[in-house]
Amino acid sequence: MLQELHIQNYAIIDELVISFHGGLNIITGETGAGKSILMGALSLILGERADSNVVLNKEKKCFVEGVFHASGKHAVTKFLQENDLDVNDELVIRREIAVSGKSRAFVNDTPVTLNQLQELSGKLVDLHRQFDTVSLGESGFQMAVIDAMAGNEAVLQKYRKAYKGWLEINNKLAILTERRSRETREMDYHQFLFNELEEAALKENELENLESELELLNNAEGIKAALSNIYEQLLGQDKPTVQLMKQLLQQLQPYTSQHPQMGELATRLQAVYVELDDVASEAGRLQDKIGFEAARIEQINDRLNTGYRLLKKHSVKSTASLLEIMDELSAKLSDVEQLGDSINQLEKERQQVADEMFQHAQVLSIARKKLIQSFEKQVNDLLTRVGMPNARIKVQLETADAGMNGTDTIDFLFDANKSNQFSPIRKVASGGELSRLMLCIKSLVAGKMDLPTLIFDEIDSGISGEASRQVALIMKELSAARQILCITHQPQIAGKADQHLLVYKDNAAKAVRTRIRVLAEEERIRAIAIMLGGDKPSTAAMDNAREMMVN
Repeated sequence: MLQELHIQNYAIIDELVISFHGGLNIITGETGAGKSILMGALSLILGERADSNVVLNKEKKCFVEGVFHASGKHAVTKFLQENDLDVNDELVIRREIAVSGKSRAFVNDTPVTLNQLQELSGKLVDLHRQFDTVSLGESGFQMAVIDAMAGNEAVLQKYRKAYKGWLEINNKLAILTERRSRETREMDYHQFLFNELEEAALKENELENLESELELLNNAEGIKAALSNIYEQLLGQDKPTVQLMKQLLQQLQPYTSQHPQMGELATRLQAVYVELDDVASEAGRLQDKIGFEAARIEQINDRLNTGYRLLKKHSVKSTASLLEIMDELSAKLSDVEQLGDSINQLEKERQQVADEMFQHAQVLSIARKKLIQSFEKQVNDLLTRVGMPNARIKVQLETADAGMNGTDTIDFLFDANKSNQFSPIRKVASGGELSRLMLCIKSLVAGKMDLPTLIFDEIDSGISGEASRQVALIMKELSAARQILCITHQPQIAGKADQHLLVYKDNAAKAVRTRIRVLAEEERIRAIAIMLGGDKPSTAAMDNAREMMVN
């Protein structure tokens, strides 16, 4: 519950410290005294957006701090643990607004994001304002009411987990299916290119080697003539060069021991003789191997033409590039096959998740259908209590496609005059009817939810008399198990307070400031009497006010 609220430098509040009771806290005050300002400040620590215009003194920051008692609230403890925040029985939430408009939020002195603050405050406080009755006509709120009353939270979490998984698989399937469709359209062409390269059966460096061989064959006659001349000059003439080298060596050999350099010269001459003899022999062998082969040239030209065509087609310049392209095409063709396998596997997984999801959805639907009749009766009974004896609510449950809340849609229908002409609440209910209807529904839901604090901001607008008394009784009943904060103009409701706080304007120090104080018993009687009969209440109004407090 909210134990204390500290507001500083906000709107026309310089500084306020407000302590709250654990039961029914009633806040009253004249129009314009600052009750809405109080709610605006409270909204800041509940995660609403900040506006720099609310900063009173532009030379210092504004801050709002709430101290909550959260012992035993498992949802709050779980949130704090999951977000690495200190877990204490006392929970301090603070919001700071700089003059620039920059806002910061803290939980137990640890900075948090606005989203985190909103999630945490949603587990602590339910703030209902007069204009919030719009949510009563929204299908999401209506579904949440039915599920809370039916105790569907655990099953709903399981369903949503399965539903989220189902959506993720659908998304993956859509991506893979589109990819397969796109690549399948290209697959025929890729297959044609691959087959063409596969049929060519090129080997590594084949085209480069064939070009070299073709050049050799085209110059065979000239090469053969050159080799023949080498052979003839070295070995084939009457006085061949090799034979001459041998004779010169023989002439020099007897004198090698007579002069040191003669031996060296003989050695060099011996090497020349051996090398020339080897060159002549090699030239002879090559001459025998080389010749003009027209058939081979034609064969090479055909092979090269195939290779050149493929090189031009794929805009590359080497055999290696063609072989690389062939490998890439093979990989793409293989990917298409693997995509099919992946899609088949995902479809199996989707079916498994869908089966689980629809099982949970069926459990939710059964629980909702089972609840509807008793829910309608409870709400209708409460409507009679709050002065709407002819009004009736009817819950319409229909089957729909799977969504975040299952396979149902819910619509609250309303008949204000026992006409049996039911229409959606958002179309036919007036503001006052919506306010009382919301109170009736929240009084039922509160018993099913672990919300320690409920705040009602003038939802009693448009009612009076017995209806106000019944609203007061309902709030009093609610406050037996949880904290209620209620801003009201109705004396019947103010009379039920466990703590009565008065908001007023203080004109001291030549500046208007909003103040708030807890009223003592006699002050409460006078405040309620003023609500009944004006600024100068009569003795009868005072007695009436005293009776309202007693009863």
